[in-house]
Amino acid sequence: MPKRLFTLTSLALCTSFAWAQVPVQEGGYSGSGSTPGYNTQGAPYAGDGGASAPVSAQGQLFMQLQQMQDDIARLRGQVEEQQNEINQLKQQGLERYQDLDRRISASSAASGASSGAALGSESGSAAGAINANAAPTPPASQASSEPGDPAKEKLYYDAAFDLIKAKDFAKASQAFTAFLRKYPNSQYAGNAQYWLGEVNMASGDLQAAGQAFARVSQAYPNHPKVPDSLYKLAGVEQRLGNRDKARVMYQQVISQYPGSSAAQLAQRDLKNLP
Repeated sequence: MPKRLFTLTSLALCTSFAWAQVPVQEGGYSGSGSTPGYNTQGAPYAGDGGASAPVSAQGQLFMQLQQMQDDIARLRGQVEEQQNEINQLKQQGLERYQDLDRRISASSAASGASSGAALGSESGSAAGAINANAAPTPPASQASSEPGDPAKEKLYYDAAFDLIKAKDFAKASQAFTAFLRKYPNSQYAGNAQYWLGEVNMASGDLQAAGQAFARVSQAYPNHPKVPDSLYKLAGVEQRLGNRDKARVMYQQVISQYPGSSAAQLAQRDLKNLP
């Protein structure tokens, strides 16, 4: 009898020791067959073996929305940086153009003074008037025009414009003339026609300059260079001594293009016109 009692006591102690080794689950479990340490859906509880709590659908949606907002903010910053760079490039281009235009105007003024006697007197003769309806040679020779090739056209145009920068006006005139003969319908044709007038004026050939400027509005009536070309044409007429015609053209620029820089210059020159 004492031996049996000792055996039962030993079993009781072992059982108690075994239960003492079982970890206590913080969330408990329902006893409905789920595994200890897991909820009834099988998802781990927080604090169980270091596993994180399950994220709800609302939480996932919030995180996705936050990520999208961060991406949008980053893209907006990139767009603003690119816009600033574009504005800087536009300003630099405008400044280069204005500087180049001033230098050409200065050269043409010196050349025009020396050739004024041959081109017309101050009283203005009929022979000195510009025949604005006379079509210059390049656009008239459209039979030799080539198919459009924007990349090739740009290289050709840039090469001609580089001659202006080098102040080689004679070669620049030849280059723009050849460009207009090859590509009369190019996207650069309007600009080329305008600069042909500029280089001819710089070379002292006011008749050719006037025809080139007049051709801009005739062949490319919607081109941005039209106000500038009409203003330049009025200046050519003024140098040739055709003051009445110059006055009419200045007024035309002011009335048709009131917000342009050409209109502002026309107002200034119109006040100084004798």
